[in-house]
Amino acid sequence: MFSKILIANRGEIAVRIIRTARRMGIATVAVFSEADANALHVREADEAYAIGPAPAAQSYLRGEVILEVARRSGAQAVHPGYGFLSENADFAEGCAAAGIAFIGPPASAIRAMGSKAESKRLMVAAGVPTVPGYHGEAQEEALLAAEAARIGFPVLIKASAGGGGKGMRPVYAAEDFAAELAGARREALAAFGDGRVLIEKYLQRPRHVEVQVFGDSHGRVTHLHTRDCSVQRRHQKVLEEAPAPDLSDALRATLHEAAENAARAVGYTNAGTVEFVVEGEHAYFLEMNTRLQVEHPVTEMVTGLDLVEWQLRVAAGEALPAHWPPPAQGHAMEVRIYAEEPERDFRPATGRLRKFAMLDEGARFDTGFTPGDVVTAAYDPMLAKVIVAGTDRGAALTRLAAALDALEIEGLGNNARFLSRLARHPALRAGELDTGFIARHAEALLTPRGPAPERVLIAASAGLAELGRRAVMASPWLGRAGWRLQGSAETVEAWEDGTGPRRITLQWRPEGHAVAVDDGTTQTVRVSGAGERLMLLQGDAAEAFILTAEPDGCTLRMAGETWRLHRRDPLAPASEDVAGESRLSAPIPGRVVKLLVAVGEAVTKGQLLAVLEAMKTEIKITAPRDGVVAHLGCAEGENIEEGVEILNLATEETVKTP
Repeated sequence: MFSKILIANRGEIAVRIIRTARRMGIATVAVFSEADANALHVREADEAYAIGPAPAAQSYLRGEVILEVARRSGAQAVHPGYGFLSENADFAEGCAAAGIAFIGPPASAIRAMGSKAESKRLMVAAGVPTVPGYHGEAQEEALLAAEAARIGFPVLIKASAGGGGKGMRPVYAAEDFAAELAGARREALAAFGDGRVLIEKYLQRPRHVEVQVFGDSHGRVTHLHTRDCSVQRRHQKVLEEAPAPDLSDALRATLHEAAENAARAVGYTNAGTVEFVVEGEHAYFLEMNTRLQVEHPVTEMVTGLDLVEWQLRVAAGEALPAHWPPPAQGHAMEVRIYAEEPERDFRPATGRLRKFAMLDEGARFDTGFTPGDVVTAAYDPMLAKVIVAGTDRGAALTRLAAALDALEIEGLGNNARFLSRLARHPALRAGELDTGFIARHAEALLTPRGPAPERVLIAASAGLAELGRRAVMASPWLGRAGWRLQGSAETVEAWEDGTGPRRITLQWRPEGHAVAVDDGTTQTVRVSGAGERLMLLQGDAAEAFILTAEPDGCTLRMAGETWRLHRRDPLAPASEDVAGESRLSAPIPGRVVKLLVAVGEAVTKGQLLAVLEAMKTEIKITAPRDGVVAHLGCAEGENIEEGVEILNLATEETVKTP
């Protein structure tokens, strides 16, 4: 067994590998970018080395730099985790050339399965069922359109060299093919540097079922049961479970056999996943991920195995146990916690995690973050994974909902509330699984929240004022309680809750109580409590809330809901509301992948104006109102920082004014 390994990754997977290695008595070496200098995986490792600036291309994707760190540190093996260099055949070959073990499959298997088109040809030769489609090298638009017509609409355009939903577009009619092909190629080039695509028949209600496989260097390949990853958004997995439910014994056996045959066809060793689309009793090969999967913990929960431990053992030359596969016991589920705002089209979020904890001690919580860490736009927005197990699927779903309720996150937008709704959805509990689940139930899962209730705005205003009053007791320069020598002070708070500006006026009385005035209604309120855990008293009613002050507003949790409120200038004229809608700026740092309008062009409310790529997600910039493009603040392909103007809208009347 190895005595020291290097983890060529970051975040939760790096931490997860480090902890298994520590249990096995193996020393660990971490690598980190400038943005990750104080990250959890750096603090957990035995040694850590800087490898470059924040952008992955200048740090985590620099294989030659990572190999040099491995040599300097004396690491005998490299674990690539997932993402970054995990499926890079050249890096695997570089490890072998340097005499360093690559904890993964051979480069030949990575290369064979790295191209969707080539892997499909190999699977056909191995007798593995595949979806009807075109996987050829010729990429002329006319040829691709003809192949799509031959296959029959709807078809699915897919990037040949990629995954994660990038460069993937369904096309329902021939007249839409050219536009969707252009979009898929653009995404594929941006994500993988390769614009080639393949075309497949688009199944209407498919399930996404995968089989965990393991191979050793002694010629043995076996499966470790199935997982269902059908609940997705934009072709990216949201909820995973093991074993895949509601499969007939015959279909399950077919999947196991096909997955093992696929692995044998490329001489596979170590951990891998063979993915299938399933419709009815038919299963078709989708792709093979030649690495550990994000969702591997659900397999661990039902088998009792540590898959990272067995990755290390196999890479060190050990044989797989003869009794594998062990039986699957119970049912497990995993959800991914992302820094994003589901109600705003899953827009990625950045910022500082003020609070971040799983209070349910029975749930597994895999993360690379701790309270106080900053989530940047440089990497994937996944914060953590919540994994639970139960005696059956219903019990696992009940455990999952409870664990999500016990998750404490403050400081930036996240999808915990969305996932809680998902875990409780009756259709999910009934086993209604296919890749269109979220889109079909979007109204229930993604119901846009209306304006913040008045009591929320009152709690925010009075709560911040109370915190200010307490600060004055320490120093008169720290508070904003509006103290006056005579009479009652009055302060006005102008809030933006995502639906428009709202105002609350507070009148202060000598006894320190506040009178909140909104639209002519007067209410006497008090705020009590310690720290951020406060109580709002309105008449004879009391309601608890948690208030976290922020530089531009606050985050408030009340009655199971979390509200992020931004302060506006209460003295700003109403006309500035329109001005605020005129300047469309980057919500987070990113790259402008498409500008769809020109200066002087008239646009309508809701029209797509630009596309920004950030945190592996495309963010659509749409027109908040009708207007005319007055100015473009950036160019297509440009990398811009948060707050940089993308474009400016003027009203038609403004344009006509001489």
